[in-house]
Amino acid sequence: NNAQGLDQTLWRKLIASPDSLRQRVTLALSEVLVVSVLGVSAPFRQFAVASYVDILEAHAFGNFRALLEQVSLSSAMGYYLTYRGNVKANLVTGSQPDENYARELMQLFTIGLVELNGNGTPKLLNGQPQETYTQDDVSGLARVFTGWELDTAGLPQPLPHTVHLRPMVQVASRYETGAKSFLGLTIPSGTPASTSLQMALDLLFNHANCAPFIGRQLIQRLVTSNPSPDYVGRVAAAFANNGAGIRGDLKSVVRAVLLDPEARDATKLSDPAFGRVREPMVRFLNWARAFGATSPSDAWAIGDLSDPASRLAQSPMRSPSVFNFFRPGFVPAGTAFTSQSLTAPELQITTESSVAGYINYMQRAIAGTGIGDVRGNYQSLLTLVADSGALLDEINLVLAAGQVSSATLTKLRQALDTVPITTEAGKLNRVHAALTLVMASPEYIVQK
Repeated sequence: NNAQGLDQTLWRKLIASPDSLRQRVTLALSEVLVVSVLGVSAPFRQFAVASYVDILEAHAFGNFRALLEQVSLSSAMGYYLTYRGNVKANLVTGSQPDENYARELMQLFTIGLVELNGNGTPKLLNGQPQETYTQDDVSGLARVFTGWELDTAGLPQPLPHTVHLRPMVQVASRYETGAKSFLGLTIPSGTPASTSLQMALDLLFNHANCAPFIGRQLIQRLVTSNPSPDYVGRVAAAFANNGAGIRGDLKSVVRAVLLDPEARDATKLSDPAFGRVREPMVRFLNWARAFGATSPSDAWAIGDLSDPASRLAQSPMRSPSVFNFFRPGFVPAGTAFTSQSLTAPELQITTESSVAGYINYMQRAIAGTGIGDVRGNYQSLLTLVADSGALLDEINLVLAAGQVSSATLTKLRQALDTVPITTEAGKLNRVHAALTLVMASPEYIVQK
């Protein structure tokens, strides 16, 4: 039941794959359609989770409806949200189908808790938001997710890891054949399991909430924590119709997220409500990609970076719960975020311990200690090392898109000039210090 090999495989893919945008979107999707290896109690769980990441990657620029179906049939999700082996109700014992996936499929993966307008704002009735579903809807939808089990046909015992490459299949004796009612839809009694699944996913995919609910979260993961309703509305419109009459085209949605005027408007740089705290693992990946990090042995022995005190308080596919590392609507208590009605999701994993842990970890990683043989390539920076101002300007451009202020750079330059560069080791020390200082600056940590 170990996860050996998973972290190395994920880091290799996220750092070294040439398709950096697909990897970035895959990582974002993994924080919306959450599976965590910590909650997958399956033999060869690392293969189950790796297969799940492959699904996210394959559909990152594909269709959200197809992605939902593959997610729903994946062994990783079946184990994680406990519907693999789910059995129909037993009138004798009073047992009911497991409702875990049915609830989270609605709450977290498709439509959310309250009815939304097309721009992501809540629909109000008499000044109050309206719930999207009831407990009866959860119970009705849970009946769809009965009878699904690993596809073991033709496989030896004990089962090999390849079982996780197969979508789950039906065990007829466990499936609830009766009628299933939820969200105004009734699936008639006797409807086959696969047809019931299609009908349920079609309903959720076509629900008016799905486009703004998913669109807003992708904006939050990629651009800004507090997008305007107009921005959300434009992204939701791209979800609803890619221009060719197709709904759920994630390529069009990602394009809309990244190329929206609000995402590109330089005046937003001075707007204190715009931007997002870069997630710690994204900061680490920025460094690794920007400076062509390699692992000569191909071991990528970076490991689990979840420890907040000594690492990053975050590591891919290791969320502590289905609610991700942090909630989309998180507001730090006792701060100006409350009075200004602003969310700051990433601050949910930000503490005194994690702030120090991040800086200490990045200092080690940049210097090439504690991450196996993974090393960045600093040749371009070593040519600038004699001029600490030029060195900082280059790092500011590459890592922070020029957002570290001249006042901050002046302070950093004064610190760097105290690092002697009379030896090769000294030159590297100045480069390492420059990288660490820029990556520790609030103007880098907050992405504008």
